[in-house]
Amino acid sequence: MVPIEKDEFLARVRLFQDLTARERREIQGLFVEQRVERDQFIFQEEDPAEYVYIVVEGKVKIVKQAPGGKEVILEVFAPAEIFGGATLLLERHPASAVAMEPGMILRLPCAHYQALLKRFPPLAFQIIERLADRLREAHQVIRGLAADRVEARMARLLFKLADKIGMPAGTATRLGLHLTRQDIADMVGCTLETAIRILSRWQKEGFIKTEEGVITILNRPELDRLLRLH
Repeated sequence: MVPIEKDEFLARVRLFQDLTARERREIQGLFVEQRVERDQFIFQEEDPAEYVYIVVEGKVKIVKQAPGGKEVILEVFAPAEIFGGATLLLERHPASAVAMEPGMILRLPCAHYQALLKRFPPLAFQIIERLADRLREAHQVIRGLAADRVEARMARLLFKLADKIGMPAGTATRLGLHLTRQDIADMVGCTLETAIRILSRWQKEGFIKTEEGVITILNRPELDRLLRLH
């Protein structure tokens, strides 16, 4: 395994982009590399919140155990994204983090994380902005559950995944993420039957295609029109 150039990688992480190259070199030793395998738990719900993490390679999903043991996907993180930020506010993780494919993450101990925010106050302001973004997003989800049609919520979910982890495939966008129909139903707040019906109709109409559980958006403008209509 070839070690990554941490200072160069940290320059890609939004939180650290305003630091100078020298400052990033000074802090790179605080981060510990960790290889992960597909379906490996990085942390589990109610584990002590001891680290903050950054995805280097692969993808990580945040999941919550619903009643009956069903797993609900709350969020997906791609390379250069930070997760596990509960270290700032909570003593234990409110959900679990699971590697979706083989990859690598960086771990930063909570004490070092807090020290960095004190040393570089602009980082703390960025954290506040990120928390505000998450709050706005949560309000949007709640509002959507109350007012939007399921088709609009599903289109918005596909757009979000396409923007975060999508891979260009000609004029189409492949989500690069295996999602079951139940996953999608849980993420948009509808029944499995409704998710199957909508996705099947969109596939017949040429908006999307599904191969081995991976969705490709074929006609984003039309789905965008659907989103704006509802």
